Amino acid sequence: MAAAGARWGVIDDESIAEATALIGQKLRRDRMRWNEAATPDAIRQFCEGVGDDNPLWSDPEYAKQSRWGMLLAPPSFLYSIDATIVAPKLPGVQWIYAGTRWRWYDVVRANDVFDVDAKLTDVETKTGRRFGLWVLQKGEIEFRRSDGALVCLAEGRVARTPRRRRSADTTGSEATETPARREDAGQSAGGSPTTASGEPSGSEPVKPSRRGGEPRLWESVEPGDTLETCAIVLTLERIFAWYTGAQGALHYGGAHADGVRYRHRHDDYEINAQTGAKDSAARGHFSSKEGRDVGMGGTYDVGLQRIAWVVAYVTDWMGDDAHLAEADIDVVAPNLVGDTTYFSGVVTDRWYDENAFVDIAIEGRNQKGAVTTKGHVAVALPSTEYGAVRLPLFGGDGRRWTSPPMRGE
Repeated sequence: MAAAGARWGVIDDESIAEATALIGQKLRRDRMRWNEAATPDAIRQFCEGVGDDNPLWSDPEYAKQSRWGMLLAPPSFLYSIDATIVAPKLPGVQWIYAGTRWRWYDVVRANDVFDVDAKLTDVETKTGRRFGLWVLQKGEIEFRRSDGALVCLAEGRVARTPRRRRSADTTGSEATETPARREDAGQSAGGSPTTASGEPSGSEPVKPSRRGGEPRLWESVEPGDTLETCAIVLTLERIFAWYTGAQGALHYGGAHADGVRYRHRHDDYEINAQTGAKDSAARGHFSSKEGRDVGMGGTYDVGLQRIAWVVAYVTDWMGDDAHLAEADIDVVAPNLVGDTTYFSGVVTDRWYDENAFVDIAIEGRNQKGAVTTKGHVAVALPSTEYGAVRLPLFGGDGRRWTSPPMRGE
């Protein structure tokens, strides 16, 4: 049932209590599922949406010669199985994707079919200078193959902020305690994209080399080692490709009459200032004016896509014989069309816990040098001492995980 107009888009004690009451309950996920199976076509389309050209995902003959003996999907393909957006209730309150913690117990193999369960796990109230009261919702999403085997546990984080008109210089980082202004994140109004040193960015830099079939041994990696920098320019074509390959319009109620019915039932929409019509809440991803209306400063990126870029960056570095175990990444400021993101990584720790692991701190900065993406990943590497990576991690026991000793978790 649609909420009363006076409470649409409002965050107050009553709306927070309504959301909190759902903690622990199983949630419907039909609007978050683009694919049910990792078919070769679905994998190909997803990879085109990310820009991930690793042949382990796309070339059956190449993949057959790998240790896996078959085509795999990139770990982030699971975004197309379930978007990890857990943001129930708070009708009309804008949601902005804040980050994901992925824990992959196994690889995603071609033609795997998935069952998904999702629940809300936390509702945190926060305050900031830009929005006053806002909410961070967290959810757990469990991905199992059709045979019941656990493949992945994910935590999705979504910021809920008041849906109100803001000036173009307002924040794009509702996922932080004190959201930064857009200009603090490096966007000069009307200016051209520049590199971290302040020079015009020009053409996109060369992509780092891919490790591929040459094993990256655990013994060859030491804390302090750095990954080659990877630079990606956000374009409208990249945003369109992501929607086509990974999610369509489902997250916002679908298209055509289905979308109209969804906006009527769920009060999840934006109002067109010229006509008063209810429009998709996603329109800021395609229009600079609408992006400014929602406080992002222009046409802005999809947080899930940016995290998928991180996954591609790391899987290229680690090589075919390794396994990406964890990626815990925060989206802390928006990318606007024309922005360049420079991803970097530094190895912070390594340890053995049934497999040989390394931990890598990940950072993404825009062309002005401001941090827009941050987090860490854990990679299981083959080892001369401990042998090949053994999957599923910890026998697929979802109660069991590992952390680098230096982090002390």
